[in-house]
Amino acid sequence: MPWKWYESKVVEIVDLTGNTKSFWLKIVGDQSFDFLPGQFITLDLPIHEKRHKRWRSYSIANLPGKDGLLELCIVSLENGLATDYLFQELKVGDTIRFKGPDGNFVITESMENKDLVMICTGTGVAPFRSMLLARHAKGAFSRPAHLIFGTRLQSDILYEEDFQQLEAKEPLFQYTVTLSRDQQWPGPRGYVHPIYLREYQEVSENRLFLLCGWSKMIDEAVANLIIKLGYDKSQVRYELYG
Repeated sequence: MPWKWYESKVVEIVDLTGNTKSFWLKIVGDQSFDFLPGQFITLDLPIHEKRHKRWRSYSIANLPGKDGLLELCIVSLENGLATDYLFQELKVGDTIRFKGPDGNFVITESMENKDLVMICTGTGVAPFRSMLLARHAKGAFSRPAHLIFGTRLQSDILYEEDFQQLEAKEPLFQYTVTLSRDQQWPGPRGYVHPIYLREYQEVSENRLFLLCGWSKMIDEAVANLIIKLGYDKSQVRYELYG
């Protein structure tokens, strides 16, 4: 099946943290674009002659809707060709070509009756934001969901207000932030691993772990959950961010 490409216009760029921005794209024309929470799109950026060196994939962070708007949560990478362009050259009103949606990191119907534990670092929170907003939009949560978010400093926390508001509205939703380099943080400190190792050491067949972030975190989490705690590998799903 050939790729379907879309033209979009940048309608807003928002500073989320010192090195992370939210890029809002609006599809040009009357093309319809449907995606499932957790999926990603691939941008074709004017940064190289060869197409595979121009393409960069980013998860969609917002709730699916009919307005043709897509939010991408992107962190600036040191010496990153793509993020140098996005952060230093791209401006509101510019156009971006993209294809998608792609990806199977989504909540399927068979997962609706599972307790969800979402573990992420940095911009790996983007697909979970879309998933959780979509679940809330359908009505009150019917099963527990726990988002465990890890980053370095309090100033690096992404979408904190959104998740705090969701926690206040949804009794079955739990939101935990752990910071690895902020000694003034009153909450959990360190990496994400001690949190789920402590809270989910009693294995349950009705629990599903969703992981998103850098490969080092995911590799360690997969080993901890399957080897150390004894969860079945079918209960652990992940999306790599590099």
